[in-house]
Amino acid sequence: MENRPRVEVCFTPNLYPLHMDDSEIVVVIDVLRATSAICTAFHNGIEKVIPVSSVEEALSYKEKGYLVAAERKGQVVPGFEFGNSPYSYMEKDLKDKTLVITTTNGTKAFHTAKDAKQVVIGSLINLDAVCEFLLKQQKNVLLLASGWQNKFCLEDTICAGAIADQLINSGSFTSNQDSSIAAKYLYLSAKENYLGFLKSSSHRRRLKKLNLNEDIKYCLTPNQTDVVPIREKNYLVNFK
Repeated sequence: MENRPRVEVCFTPNLYPLHMDDSEIVVVIDVLRATSAICTAFHNGIEKVIPVSSVEEALSYKEKGYLVAAERKGQVVPGFEFGNSPYSYMEKDLKDKTLVITTTNGTKAFHTAKDAKQVVIGSLINLDAVCEFLLKQQKNVLLLASGWQNKFCLEDTICAGAIADQLINSGSFTSNQDSSIAAKYLYLSAKENYLGFLKSSSHRRRLKKLNLNEDIKYCLTPNQTDVVPIREKNYLVNFK
């Protein structure tokens, strides 16, 4: 197949301008924990998610009566009820509500990709659903890892590698960048035991210090939901 679409991996948002050439779909990935939390919110009935870049913007929505989540450096921002723990979105009645969210890394990556034709939210918890969606689209895909404050991080790259591996193995996609090859091999090394492989990763250690081990285990458990959040205008809805 000559004209197969490509799937490539971008390690951090600050590298995005170097990768965003003919990619038609950008998948934003922040495994620990923004994209996992967003998927969980949709799984539990949220109708719309509005990602915002700053705490100030989140506050302006809060003053208008919106359900608002704000996280910085792993912790809930004072004055807000929610952060980016997936468990926050399992305990409330979220049906048909709108959630506004700002996080350290994930929502910034979402806005980095603002000019992309389509933006999709990916995580390990919706891994197969995202792959199925992308296989049906048959368009060039860029997997954008959110990283940690514009630095490389393992868990987002591993998730990107898992998506790339599925798409390439389908025979419908091709890839030619070293970042994609590296992500794929990191995934293959980690897939039998994500928790063990990421034991020494910087963000896992960061969250462990905040007693967020249950969040980590949840976010590293694949295929807990089949939601596929996609961008419409400046907000996200569930494709399915």
